Amino acid sequence: MNPVELKDKIPPHNEEAEQATLGAVLLDSEAISVTLRYLRPDDFYKSSHQKIYRALLDLSNTGRKADLITLTEELRSKGELESSGGPAYIASLTSIVPTSANVEYYAKIVQECSIRRLLLKSASEITAKAHDDSQDSRMIIEEAQRIIFSVSDSQSVLGFKSARDIVPQTIEMIERLFHNKAAYTGVPTGLDELDTMTAGFQNSELIIIGARPSVGKTALALTMAMHMAIDKKIAVGFFTLEMSDMALMQRIISAESKISSEKIRTGMLRTSDFQSIMNAAGRIYDAPLYIVDSPNMKLLDLRAQARRMKMQQDIKIIFIDYITLVSSENPDLPRYEQVAEISRSLKSLARELDIPVIALSQVRRETEGKRPTLADIRESGSIEQDADVVLFLHREREGSGDHKDNDGRLAPIPTELIIAKQRNGPVGTVNILFQPSFTKFVSLTKDNQQ
Repeated sequence: MNPVELKDKIPPHNEEAEQATLGAVLLDSEAISVTLRYLRPDDFYKSSHQKIYRALLDLSNTGRKADLITLTEELRSKGELESSGGPAYIASLTSIVPTSANVEYYAKIVQECSIRRLLLKSASEITAKAHDDSQDSRMIIEEAQRIIFSVSDSQSVLGFKSARDIVPQTIEMIERLFHNKAAYTGVPTGLDELDTMTAGFQNSELIIIGARPSVGKTALALTMAMHMAIDKKIAVGFFTLEMSDMALMQRIISAESKISSEKIRTGMLRTSDFQSIMNAAGRIYDAPLYIVDSPNMKLLDLRAQARRMKMQQDIKIIFIDYITLVSSENPDLPRYEQVAEISRSLKSLARELDIPVIALSQVRRETEGKRPTLADIRESGSIEQDADVVLFLHREREGSGDHKDNDGRLAPIPTELIIAKQRNGPVGTVNILFQPSFTKFVSLTKDNQQ
């Protein structure tokens, strides 16, 4: 269809369905509770139908029964009776449908047409922006993706359930938890004590992992991501802004194969080591792990890539290594304002995609040698405000991991994982072990059992 034909085409609407919806509500005032699940006044195409529906909602909200007389008086009091078609037109609405039984079917038709009109309007706005040379192309893409997600969200149906519906489902969930002690309501990290305190990372939450350089932020994130993707087959998105994707994969292979990362990096491997690496590579190959390797990534690009992974791969969690390497779209702003913008945007992304977003962050130099606190998060106080969960890694550096076993592997290092903030749960400290040879963390109990 050429642009001229599109310009002259009437926007999608179904006048009969709109009339039938309004007529059904007039026949049965209880039908308004059904239409409210799908429709708002702006979903009607004709302005007269918008006014009638808005008046019906006002009657319902004030506890008055909707019928021909009360609706006519409501519109007259608003000065909208004639612009709504007049008393004769309103009376004719009830003759269009013999019963209100099919009101949900009519409402869905009206909603479908409304969504199509919204898509056309959005497409026109995007087209106009695309022809404007002053607009940044990546910002246009970001806006287009945001619109598509907002339109998708508008299709979600509001409703309610009775206790009779919810109780059996809740009991079933409790039984599953009872029989499977490792089950959590969120995405499990693989660190048992942490999962017990958080019940896993929850959807829509922004989780911050903070530490000084070389304490193990990336190693902790990879430990969690490996457990999710390799052990639990949970789709994971991992944005690496500091390391290359191959360097990251070397770490993953080392941790999964239990072969020292130094051996892998230098190639000083035994035949048995190489076999272990190949076996580990096979397990990693089948894991739903998706890595984005892009230094100095722009915030808009990150959001666009995250949406794409959600749509195409249905990822359940995102890791960002790390937050202060993300570039703001407003480089002229002071750095703390840029970081605040990034932090708010990541929290918004978590809610939009309804998945946990884990972002790594450095803490201030002054925390060296002491346990970090929320005030020590580097660059911006907005990070601690926006975050639902804040975790800190802390350990003594001196003498850590100096001892080696017979295979030349460094001894595990006791590390504190501090839950400094948890909006919906307890705070406290989890003791874990860092395995420097494999750059991997393990639960203290697990390591003792091994």
